[in-house]
Amino acid sequence: MNQTNISTSPVNTIFDQFFNRNIGQFVGADSQSNTPAANIIEEDDQFRVHVAAPGFKKEDFNILLDKNQLKVSVKKEESIEELKENFRRREFNYESFERKFTLPETVDYSKIEASYNDGILNINIAKKEEAIPAAPKQIEIK
Repeated sequence: MNQTNISTSPVNTIFDQFFNRNIGQFVGADSQSNTPAANIIEEDDQFRVHVAAPGFKKEDFNILLDKNQLKVSVKKEESIEELKENFRRREFNYESFERKFTLPETVDYSKIEASYNDGILNINIAKKEEAIPAAPKQIEIK
């Protein structure tokens, strides 16, 4: 991260180094990123993707399947305006992120479902029948 300090005093340098280092430790290597965390769970018959994205509504999400890539994105814009006698307040809030997942060949692209509950976007991606492991089968000895 490139920063330009107006003052080069030792105190400012120490604060900059402390906060930049510690933010990186808690948020991740890219402290400017607002990409939400995701868990990917593989089961015998499907993949489950959980994206932690609190504060949104299901209408805020866009999920697009393009070839073997699943793209999850959000673009949310809000504005608040308050008018009083000698006073006007106007605030804007923009939130967005995009996350791409490359899907394996074992995925059945026609069987992808998504839901959003309690701040978690859940995406279930079914596997093709031939990719699902067969159940154990007893072989008769002749």
